[in-house]
Amino acid sequence: MSIRCTVESAFFIAWSFLEKSGELGPPDNSANILLDAIEAQLKTGERRPLMLANTAIDAYRDQMVFNRLSAAHAARLG
Repeated sequence: MSIRCTVESAFFIAWSFLEKSGELGPPDNSANILLDAIEAQLKTGERRPLMLANTAIDAYRDQMVFNRLSAAHAARLG
């Protein structure tokens, strides 16, 4: 499987899962987070689409938690 097909497959798996679970946010931001996570994994040598997708989902969720905490902190500071 080519790298392009691997990335497309991993991205589709992660995107579909997040969309079905209702967790998917704004498309551009969501796509960037997923692709950045997939790219980082590829640089370590990971090539299994499901592993890439699962790691991207975890990274997406972590980023969403960070964003919520940052917004709450900013709101408290005024």
